Amino acid sequence: MNISQDKTTSLSEAVKKLVFSGCHLSIGGFTVSRNPMAAVYEIIRQRISNIHLYAHSNGQGVDELIGAGCVSRLEIAYAGSGRFAPTCVRFKKAAQSGTIAIEDYSNYQMTLRFMAGAMGVPFLPTRSSLGTDIIEKWGFSRQMRAEHPRLPDQKLRVMDNPFGSWGDAPKLVLVPAINCDVTIIHVQKADREGTVHMEGLTFSDVEQAKCAKQVIVTCENLVASDVLKASPDQNQIPSFCVDAVVHVPFGAYPTACYRYYDYDPAYLNAYRKSAEDDARYKAYLEEFIHGVTDHQGLLDKIGNGQLNAIKADPRTGYAVGLDRR
Repeated sequence: MNISQDKTTSLSEAVKKLVFSGCHLSIGGFTVSRNPMAAVYEIIRQRISNIHLYAHSNGQGVDELIGAGCVSRLEIAYAGSGRFAPTCVRFKKAAQSGTIAIEDYSNYQMTLRFMAGAMGVPFLPTRSSLGTDIIEKWGFSRQMRAEHPRLPDQKLRVMDNPFGSWGDAPKLVLVPAINCDVTIIHVQKADREGTVHMEGLTFSDVEQAKCAKQVIVTCENLVASDVLKASPDQNQIPSFCVDAVVHVPFGAYPTACYRYYDYDPAYLNAYRKSAEDDARYKAYLEEFIHGVTDHQGLLDKIGNGQLNAIKADPRTGYAVGLDRR
């Protein structure tokens, strides 16, 4: 790939070209921070289904993809949206009804799995989850693993430390690498070539991007390359890792994007109430996702008054005085 090429495109085209039914997809962000929501909504609008989804500790993005029927299998550490949904509502309903298969790992294990994929190794060792049910409880059966060759033969494996007692770790847990088809992340700044600059916590977005065959980046600001080259040590993902760049202001809405805007408590509270009832949730999908043509259509429905209320204070990076109840 020519790393100097212009990779900017529309969101609809990026999703249509790179995300497909049955794909292994990873989305970045953490609970209600920097979820790639504009891309999530576009996937739902395009009615892409049977997705094998990976996430670290995600909330709104995971819940809406599951609620819209896009996901068949999920690997994750935690699915929740803070106080708005300590456990994501549509995720919980799907887990209880068995409509999707779910395999859980610890937060650290999911990061290591993405890192292993980024490093090109089949697994990484850890002590995480020793003595817990994470080791014993599998979400994917051996039969499912046999039917889907891209799944590892085992959830994880406990082995003796090959170096004996060195390192004071007699047992280790080996966690399998994640190698997904597509990763989608939302960031504060990117240039047309795909160099990425994130502010605040990066979560596991860097590892998720580097473990994927193809990467879609949505950004608040599309900036000139010279802007990012001025402080190269502040950039996290190089252009050669990225396949599509989409300029989408408020692209994480209704989740937060540090230094740009906070999460929207009004939207998230209303969403939870809709998600708790199947009929209300169907109406929500029709009005807020299928009822608009793109993310700007959703923002227009929300209105400038609410968007201004969640804009970040330049000093703190958050919306000061926001009623978060």
